[in-house]
Amino acid sequence: MQAPIPHNEDERVWALTEFDIDYSDTSDLLKDLVELAAKIAGTKISLINLIDTYTQWTVANFGLPIDQIKREDSVCQYTITQDGSFEVKSLSADERFKDKFYVVDDPNLEYYFGIPLATQDGLNLGALCVLDTSVKTLSPEKVELLKIVAKEVVNRLTTIKYIQNLKSKVVEVNENNKKVAHDIRGPLSGIIGLAQMVTEHGQSQKLDDILEIMKLIQRAGNSLLDLATEILNAEDQQAKGVVKTDGFTLKAFKEKLEKLYTPQAANKQINLSFQIKVGQEQKAIPKNKLLQIAGNLITNAIKFTDPEGTIKVELNIHSITGSGQTLEILVADSGVGLTNEEMDAILKGMKTSSSGTTGEKGYGFGLSLVKRLIDELHGSLDIQSEKGKGTRFTVTLPQ
Repeated sequence: MQAPIPHNEDERVWALTEFDIDYSDTSDLLKDLVELAAKIAGTKISLINLIDTYTQWTVANFGLPIDQIKREDSVCQYTITQDGSFEVKSLSADERFKDKFYVVDDPNLEYYFGIPLATQDGLNLGALCVLDTSVKTLSPEKVELLKIVAKEVVNRLTTIKYIQNLKSKVVEVNENNKKVAHDIRGPLSGIIGLAQMVTEHGQSQKLDDILEIMKLIQRAGNSLLDLATEILNAEDQQAKGVVKTDGFTLKAFKEKLEKLYTPQAANKQINLSFQIKVGQEQKAIPKNKLLQIAGNLITNAIKFTDPEGTIKVELNIHSITGSGQTLEILVADSGVGLTNEEMDAILKGMKTSSSGTTGEKGYGFGLSLVKRLIDELHGSLDIQSEKGKGTRFTVTLPQ
């Protein structure tokens, strides 16, 4: 069955990339909201999922310890094509989902209800969903509360984005930066509104458990306000010589890639290895868009490499006399390879779509997105490949 693709997929995927989210490091910031959603719906499970070109990333979960699944296997891929909600009363009776592993095997899911995580521009980054092993009926009041939680998820992701952007430029904080820091407080007001509305509905619907979550929401709001205050005080910190960076190193980059993509490779029985040149482990690098670039290249390599094949990822820093340094990301696979025409299309940023070696669905956005990101960072992309003999992608980015 043809996988659903939102009509604005290009813009949607680019918007997700602009958030520059670390899929392995957001759970603590969203765990109160995902638990709240389950309490509202009265379901055993709730997930906050973000969907990129290949993968559905679960960035917060309640009741089901899951980190990722292939986009083509997800129910939320249908939710992001909607303006409102998407409900499946019986997954086991639906032709699209009845054979999925999460229906036929543990946890034997039966019910699904999802709400898109929409930006102000109407671009669906993913979905907030609630699930159960038995059929549920959600009242209109509960649906409205879940929509409020979904909006708060986007508010919080947006706030985190503001903070990350400001912290990356903390050395050059000025009055304009301060104004933006004050603006951060705007999205935070949504937390207070959420607490008030859910408390009111919780009393009327006798959802006592919701009231216990309010303290967690308020605590999260205070934490984000503290971060905004930290940025507003950046100039004073700089004057005292105590400005701190996020300490992102080549080793940290490698470890995050291993955590995110080793499960995908292992699932297909592919040997995925990572290597850093000795002595470069603690080299500091900017975090900006690196996970998105490397992640899409690795996922693409997994898609087009046969089981028992190999993928090698090398991360290196190269010094340039008189002009700083460059970061090199090499992703080499033993996969199906590319024709000259296919390589030319990628380098021109054109979309191509084809199925993977074991039938994985193709969406045609991953490599064009990589090329766009590299161009934005003033880097370069080199491709070496031969049909049937694998491919080497080499990304070079100025630091």
